[in-house]
Amino acid sequence: MKISIGPHPIIQPNPVLVVGSYDKDKVPNLMTVAWGSICCSVPPCVAISPAKRTKTYENITLNQAFTVSVPSESLVRETDYVGIYKGKRENKFESLGLTPVQSEIVNAPYADEFALVLECKVIQSHQIGEFIQQFIGEIMDIKAESRILGENNLPDIAKLLPIVYDDVERNYYKTGDWLAKAFSVGTKK
Repeated sequence: MKISIGPHPIIQPNPVLVVGSYDKDKVPNLMTVAWGSICCSVPPCVAISPAKRTKTYENITLNQAFTVSVPSESLVRETDYVGIYKGKRENKFESLGLTPVQSEIVNAPYADEFALVLECKVIQSHQIGEFIQQFIGEIMDIKAESRILGENNLPDIAKLLPIVYDDVERNYYKTGDWLAKAFSVGTKK
């Protein structure tokens, strides 16, 4: 029997994403978000939802561009750090010794240490509630380290080893083992 727990912003698990942006002085910033997802295939788009009080919100509003990195397990400490500390108070790239890279496609940075990066230009923006702004970014290009690519020359989840976030208990998890082939297992009665 199911028990009603009321409305909450819960989907288990959430992807962990690191968003890169520049301020008006071209100072690079990073922010960890768990409220993000692919939202369209044609054109390929990702949606992220930072709070309006953040430097990331200000930067994306100014430049109409951002990057989205998918952190691997090995970067969980850095990922958590950029989600805790505020870009208005420090340069997180310098604090963590991360290497800022200027996207060749959009006016936004990313950390070279992340193996998978989406370079996005804002195509829509929506205020959600009082404090959240959702940005929909068209993915203009994806940069990927060759070591995380599979036989099809696309990212392999088993090589990337992304982390996911449990918003209820506030924990990070590793991705699990292969379960079944999508768009196949459901065809069997």
